[in-house]
Amino acid sequence: MLEHLYSILQQTLTITAFVIGMMMIIEFINVKTDGLWSKKLQASPWVQILIGALMGVIPGCLGTYTVVSLYIHRVVNFPALMAALVATAGDEAFFMFSMFPGNALKITLIMFVAAIVVGAILQLTMKNKYIGLSEKSFPLHDEPECHHHHHEHTVRNNIKNITFVRALLIGMCILVLGLILGGVIDEGHEHGHEHGGDEEWIRYSLIAMFSVILIIVVVAKEHFLQEHLWEHVIKVHLPKIFLWSFGVILVIMVLEHYVDVQGLVNANPYIVLLIAILIGIIPQSGPHLVFVLLFANGTLPFSILLANSIVQDGHGALPLLAESRKAFLLSKGIKIVMGAAVGVVGLLMGF
Repeated sequence: MLEHLYSILQQTLTITAFVIGMMMIIEFINVKTDGLWSKKLQASPWVQILIGALMGVIPGCLGTYTVVSLYIHRVVNFPALMAALVATAGDEAFFMFSMFPGNALKITLIMFVAAIVVGAILQLTMKNKYIGLSEKSFPLHDEPECHHHHHEHTVRNNIKNITFVRALLIGMCILVLGLILGGVIDEGHEHGHEHGGDEEWIRYSLIAMFSVILIIVVVAKEHFLQEHLWEHVIKVHLPKIFLWSFGVILVIMVLEHYVDVQGLVNANPYIVLLIAILIGIIPQSGPHLVFVLLFANGTLPFSILLANSIVQDGHGALPLLAESRKAFLLSKGIKIVMGAAVGVVGLLMGF
């Protein structure tokens, strides 16, 4: 029992480290490129679709949040929004790239192409391209606190006048690097494999990632550390990711010991496909992780994971649900049809 719990904890720490690390780096890039999107997008619908798809394939919900916000403020139209929602796999993209990067890349490329195609079709056929929005055009607000001129900071001053948050984040980075180098956070060790392939890629990626994050934490302004990394990424996402990962891995391990999941999936692939599509409707990251882990364990066909990935959008569409239920329901309807078609064709073709 203790051996199984340690294995679950190892997998959870590996996944959590990868996901949080990616989120912290993406948060840094997002802040540094603030102001990239301009009113020029309003006059370039085809560029909107491309940007929507590109933002959608960014792991996590940050890109989707951005496109949804631009749509609500009528900077981009529904085809561009749809491109982002089709392309995104939510937070599950982090998990897929951490566990099976090769297949994760295939899924991402397929959804990116599908997003461009769907966006183009809607652009050519839709008359009302702002579903569920009023005629009033809302201004796009920047975050003024991110543009304030803070008192001068240098690396020397950051270390000399180190704050609790900076010290804590530096300590966390050093701890994670130590756990990676010590083999505690290590996909290869946790499964009893020798290093090589995906496991080696994950190990070196984590080392590089947290080395970069350590540099960011040392040189960044206090506002970024406090408001973006600590308040947003660490406090909001880390507990949820760790608990969801631990819980789902525990459930999967129990099922593997007491239920012939492989047999059930093989015997009822279309029922499993239907369940994957229905769960994909849930506008929340977490439940979809079951399908990611089942695929990683060799239990789930590629086509069912792809169908679930197409239908779901993590919690990136939650702001859309709050602002325009009509747009949310229409987008989900389109994605359900796409997911079902992809899943059925994939199962019939045997992949």
